[in-house]
Amino acid sequence: MISKRLISSAAVLALASCAPSPAPEKETSEKAVKAASVEAVNTDTASAEVAHSANLLAQALFDEIFEEQVARSPESLTYLGRKDRYGEWDDASEQAQLQEQSLIREQLKRLTMLDTEKLDDTTKLNYQLLKKSLEDELEYFQWRHHDYPVNQMFGVHSEIPSLLISAHRIDDEADAVAYISRLNGVPKKIDQLIDGLKKRAEQGVVAPAFVFPFVIDDSRNVISGAPFNKDGEDSPLWADFKRKTAELEGKQALEQAAEKALLESFGPAYEKLISYLGELEKQAEGNYGAWKLPQGDAYYRAMLAQMTTTSMSAADIHQLGVDNVLRIHEEIHAIMKQVDFKGNMQEFFTFMREDPRFYYSNDQQGRDAYLKQTQAYIDGMQAALPNLFITLPKAGLEVKPVEAFREKSAGKAFYQGPSEDGKRPGMYYVNLYEMKDMPSYQMEALAYHEALPGHHMQIAINQEIEGAPKFRRYGYSYTAYIEGWGLYSEKVPKAFGFYSDPYSDFGRLAMELWRAARLVVDTGLHYKKWSREQAVDYLVQNTPNTPRDCKRAIERYMVMPGQATSYYIGMTSILKLRAEAEQRLGDKYDIREFHEQILAHGSLPLDVLEQRIETWILSKNS
Repeated sequence: MISKRLISSAAVLALASCAPSPAPEKETSEKAVKAASVEAVNTDTASAEVAHSANLLAQALFDEIFEEQVARSPESLTYLGRKDRYGEWDDASEQAQLQEQSLIREQLKRLTMLDTEKLDDTTKLNYQLLKKSLEDELEYFQWRHHDYPVNQMFGVHSEIPSLLISAHRIDDEADAVAYISRLNGVPKKIDQLIDGLKKRAEQGVVAPAFVFPFVIDDSRNVISGAPFNKDGEDSPLWADFKRKTAELEGKQALEQAAEKALLESFGPAYEKLISYLGELEKQAEGNYGAWKLPQGDAYYRAMLAQMTTTSMSAADIHQLGVDNVLRIHEEIHAIMKQVDFKGNMQEFFTFMREDPRFYYSNDQQGRDAYLKQTQAYIDGMQAALPNLFITLPKAGLEVKPVEAFREKSAGKAFYQGPSEDGKRPGMYYVNLYEMKDMPSYQMEALAYHEALPGHHMQIAINQEIEGAPKFRRYGYSYTAYIEGWGLYSEKVPKAFGFYSDPYSDFGRLAMELWRAARLVVDTGLHYKKWSREQAVDYLVQNTPNTPRDCKRAIERYMVMPGQATSYYIGMTSILKLRAEAEQRLGDKYDIREFHEQILAHGSLPLDVLEQRIETWILSKNS
């Protein structure tokens, strides 16, 4: 799973949360478009030169639109590694969101003035993708109050400290002052969050009841320790600020200002949020799926379409999951025979869950050992990459444990992409809060999914595509493509000598089984009106994961309708395309070239990806 922060991990740019400011002057770009059209009609220049001019004009407009969007989002600028508006937060007010919609409509108008007949194939593809992404932002705006802006997976309450700790660099005194400015800006940001929660509650959109203890506890963790509690250890932000300013002249004055901001601005804002969440919790009726929301069925259909980039119905997705759960069970039976296990599959699952050989000790020594072995898997894959890929990422990769302030509620593992300038490497986070949740037999597949050849390979290359417009490198992307590649990256190493340990191979199968079962339970929860307990029971009965793991997973799917279906549907699409390429190309087929085609064009909807592979196959056979 990639980090929700979209700029930092190449997922969808969060347009609706950008800060309001006067709309940029558009006359220049409109005149340029009109002038180019007139020139194309009246010039005797060769058609190739006209096409080149049209491509340059289009590419300039693509980047102009991207820059207009990120300029309104201080948080996106920070995740890109830029220091513009460094002391500010995004404006999430309703007014800002409406202004954003006006900007998008205006950008769409400018975009459609381009003469697409003169564009080359790559530029035309970029045009189509940007146009579709802007149209999607307008279409999905109607559902903006159907989400849960704070939940146990992510939210404003955790994104505030996460941005400051992981993305806000302090290289000089000005950066430290900007950090302090952000601390002082938290009350306004929390007030906007509370306003948004109130608007949702008025419409009957309140997070499931189980969410509130997690969010309240995480919020308290952020303001636990010094300087909030004089006798405790340093709070996460206080420790971070002191570490980052340790070498600066005048650090004493800066620390005093930061301490004042934490005590007088930051802390009271979080106390206010905690108090409001306690009141809102009383309105939580129960643990229901999307069907319970206003127009819930239509909302879930929209989420499935957005997440899968297909027209698959909930019923079809549910059946796909059921069929593949049964298939993977058969493959697990083969592993059981290989390791000479005596017993049925449920007994094997229990053995894999409970045998201590598969778990590191729940102490610092065990956590260090887990990180070391994870790094070894990544190093081994790094050495093998030239056999699987042509283009390799330039950006570095680091393995890090999830920070203490969010480890209780964060997922098992996730990835955060590198900064725009490459100074901040890609980050593979593993959650080592409870080592019983991190079996050693899943380590290998997890590392391949989140790091190499998974999300880091994909996202770093996407950001490094030469000549690609910025919205393709850092902005809008497609969950089915992103997570489909991640799951595919777990599977493909098997054919190249990895997973030599049968138990590790079982871990790979178990994780594929988990994603297939997600199709069943996500549609079960949000379409078939399953209870939370019914969905948890399905996972317990059909996967080797612990009951606690199953419960946390179902709680994740309940607050993110449709997202969990993207993994398996995306992987299935890539595998289908690979099989077709192998069959049609025969001796001309090269897996390195196939992977180049999958990654070289960046994130794509699945139907567009299919078209690109078809074009490649035809060109190879011509």
